[in-house]
Amino acid sequence: MSARASTTSKAQASMHGLGVACGLAAGVWLGGAEAPTKLVNVGISPFAVSLAMVLGVFVARWTLPTLLKGTDYVFTDLFSKPHLIVWAVLAGALWAVANTLTVFAIRDVGLAIAFPLWNANSLIGIFWGWLLFQEMRGAGIGVGSRVLGGALAIIAGAVVLAFVTVQHTNMAHARAVHGILAALGASLLWGTMYVPYRKAYVSGMNPLSFVTVFTLGELGTMSLLAAAFGGGVTHLHGELYAARHVVFWIFLGGFCWVIGDLFQQYATKYIGIGRGIPLSNTNQLWGLAWGALVFGELARVSDTGRWLILLGSFLMIVGAVFISSAAAPAREQASGRDAISRECEKYGLRFEDCVAAQLGALHGDHEKGKRPWWDFLIVAVAVAIFLWLGLQAQVPPLAMNLFWTAVLCVLLVFAVVGCGWLLWKRTRFS
Repeated sequence: MSARASTTSKAQASMHGLGVACGLAAGVWLGGAEAPTKLVNVGISPFAVSLAMVLGVFVARWTLPTLLKGTDYVFTDLFSKPHLIVWAVLAGALWAVANTLTVFAIRDVGLAIAFPLWNANSLIGIFWGWLLFQEMRGAGIGVGSRVLGGALAIIAGAVVLAFVTVQHTNMAHARAVHGILAALGASLLWGTMYVPYRKAYVSGMNPLSFVTVFTLGELGTMSLLAAAFGGGVTHLHGELYAARHVVFWIFLGGFCWVIGDLFQQYATKYIGIGRGIPLSNTNQLWGLAWGALVFGELARVSDTGRWLILLGSFLMIVGAVFISSAAAPAREQASGRDAISRECEKYGLRFEDCVAAQLGALHGDHEKGKRPWWDFLIVAVAVAIFLWLGLQAQVPPLAMNLFWTAVLCVLLVFAVVGCGWLLWKRTRFS
């Protein structure tokens, strides 16, 4: 191995810890962001809930990149790789459909059950990472066995939880089956959604740039879905207006989801699909915490059912740990650089720039200058929307444990501040 390749390999290895931290922070926020969708149980249709959440996502996906890097940086990054714009729109469309399926899953089987089922997306991600981006190529038996063992543990956990859903709850069998199918459908779409993401990161694009176009695909797709299957535009408008006292919380859930998703994308960028997705899937633990501790979802489950839920959750967490702890060895890193080289040759990109982006060293100079006036306008509009919705908000008519709500919210703040500081220190959010 040449000295240059050896230096690059060591630098890539040093990014593993940052990627792990991002994945864990993503798990905390993705778990917490789904809690507001519990409002579907107070009479709001799944399409209205998903549309309101996507509106929050849309606002966040423009506001956060503007705050962190500025629109000049974002658009320069986008237009330097215009071939990725259509991929971003496609990824957004997949996300919108998957998110709608999760709302149905939560309605039919609850947070504590739905989370582990759709987190099987890690298996889909591992497959696509191996097939398309040469992840795990040259990883060796030790690393490969940990990934395979983790995947099998995730499957086992999903099977156990699906069994508990049907056998140990009071819900109708048909409704439980529908919830399981919705969660697994979301898993398939979310696992596939990371193909465009990984393609962008291999090409050197910043996650903050990619998600700004991504949100156009998700908002457009969700609007079509809601209009076509949710009773039409007039019906949806009336439903959201009638429920305006709770729309703020769903909107806030979408905003929080973006924070978790951004951390997840940085994890995917720095440690790959096969490792980043399973690590962020620790959100299953946080989903279980919100469902059980805050909303009391396990109160009517039998003692045997609770033990099985804990066993299934434990198996999925162990699987994620096995996969995420399998750091890429030198041969696998070399295989990854071959994938970067392939993208560079195909689209006329500079190999050195793409590698530097993978190491978080390509910061860009555009955000250092004076911010344009529209940056401030974007942030001001986001704040105004939050204030307008917040002034109409009421405490949801749901039984909630306020103590555990406060504890989990503190952990959310700790995760975003801690991991955000690490990202800024190491990469300046690049």
